[in-house]
Amino acid sequence: MSRARLVPAAVAVALIATGCGTPETPAGSNSDAGITIFNTEPENPLVPGNTTEVGGSRVLDALFTGLVEYRNEDAQPVNAMAESIETKDSKLFTVKIKKGWKFHDGSPVSAKSFVDAWNWTAYGPNGTQGASFFSQIEGFADVNPKDPDGPDGPEKAPAPKAEKLSGLKVVDETTFTITLSEPFAVFPVTIGYEVFAPLPEAFFKDQKAFEANPIGNGPFKFVSRTVGTDIKLTRNDDYQGDDKPKFKDLTLKVYQSRESAYADLVANNLDFMEELPPNALAGQKYETDLGDRVVQRETLNLQTIAFPLYAKPYDNAALRRAISMAINREEITQRIFEGTRKPAESWVHPLMKGYQAGQCGVYCKYDPQKAKEELAKSGYTGEILLLSNTDGGHQEWAEAVANSIKNALGVDAKFVPSTSFGEFRQKVNAHEMNGMYRAGWIADYPSIENWLTPLYRTGASSNDGLYSNPKFDAKLAEADKAPSEEQAIRLYLEAEKMLAEDMPAIPLWSQTTIAGKSNRLKVANLHPFRKLDLDSVEVA
Repeated sequence: MSRARLVPAAVAVALIATGCGTPETPAGSNSDAGITIFNTEPENPLVPGNTTEVGGSRVLDALFTGLVEYRNEDAQPVNAMAESIETKDSKLFTVKIKKGWKFHDGSPVSAKSFVDAWNWTAYGPNGTQGASFFSQIEGFADVNPKDPDGPDGPEKAPAPKAEKLSGLKVVDETTFTITLSEPFAVFPVTIGYEVFAPLPEAFFKDQKAFEANPIGNGPFKFVSRTVGTDIKLTRNDDYQGDDKPKFKDLTLKVYQSRESAYADLVANNLDFMEELPPNALAGQKYETDLGDRVVQRETLNLQTIAFPLYAKPYDNAALRRAISMAINREEITQRIFEGTRKPAESWVHPLMKGYQAGQCGVYCKYDPQKAKEELAKSGYTGEILLLSNTDGGHQEWAEAVANSIKNALGVDAKFVPSTSFGEFRQKVNAHEMNGMYRAGWIADYPSIENWLTPLYRTGASSNDGLYSNPKFDAKLAEADKAPSEEQAIRLYLEAEKMLAEDMPAIPLWSQTTIAGKSNRLKVANLHPFRKLDLDSVEVA
């Protein structure tokens, strides 16, 4: 959910002051063509501040352009709508946006478009999934007061003292300032994530109408959405960005399983699939099926198993550690994934600057004997459930994980499928899971911090299991305001190490992503964030 390394503020500003351009449509590329790519059903209406999952992100990536984008070659931040982002102290930032940009309805994109969107997302009563990404901006506690007993408790959060973040100020049509409550050197890198996208005035006048017909400022415009079937977009010929598409129409087709999507890909009825299913990887079958249509690269995603710490017996740390040691990662990655996955031993991705191997310690090593000892400490003797949607190609490995746990611990462990990703995520967000469940993370922005804060900080946007450790939170806060990159990395690693004993989620594996394209696409590159790099696409 959305990359390569921590960047100190001075460096970040220098990086995002550069541009990223793409050439005009190459000779021989069919600019009037349309393509169809794989997608899962988005969980929510297509509003940037309330979308934190992949199915919706793929759509919003095409519909919106934020202040910053991340380069395909190395995931580093570069200017998109930002003309400049300047700071002297990593606390007060002055943002100037480029002139002349318009939303798809013809209205201008202004500094106010960003400030209004951010205020709406941060405002507690709106209940957005992206609110916590604004928690470091001054005044967040006033617009989004803490719920005293958490989202599932009987007490309601206090009424907000304010409707707008005091740390956001519009200076003029193209300038606004951001004041953080504490210095945060990574902040300029974070704002390429989609929750920081601007919104037009039309959204605030009629949110329901906007949800039915989203209005962005990106390279593609919304055409239609048929729930459970597809989302259709078309090129925005008035787009002001450098990353102009070289094709006209984009259809994101919803599939109930990756296996059926793969069959369409092989038959050239689907133009791009960003990750092939296990049945295609088995015996490297995809090489025979696709030949030179295979696309691959190491991507910034990590597969995990998460726990509903709000439900018994998964609130038991000894049980969670026992389960982790009962999973034979090495065997599963070889047998199911043909070695395209690497067993994980940390919660941070290996490609991150600052990554340290072995942060999980003995708890990520397959050891049936120690696993049984931890199980005995837990005192639990009942069944263990592993839940997952099956429309994302997860059934084979989930069944293998359940069998590994069953064999190592001698307990009744079983896989329970859920067909729809959207339905699955709704239950996760509603805290209705009655078993441990498939999770995973694709970095939102290129920082080690992004692998820790959104997932494990108390009350964070993607902390779906409701994990809370005050010492962990304090260490993250200390790292956030560290005066140098090296000091920040050291402190983030200290925080990560704390997760081992608690095991709020089980790291499984990172991966080299194997994708595929149809013979209609001359060029189609994978982005480091495991998505199609749309501006690379050339149609024959």
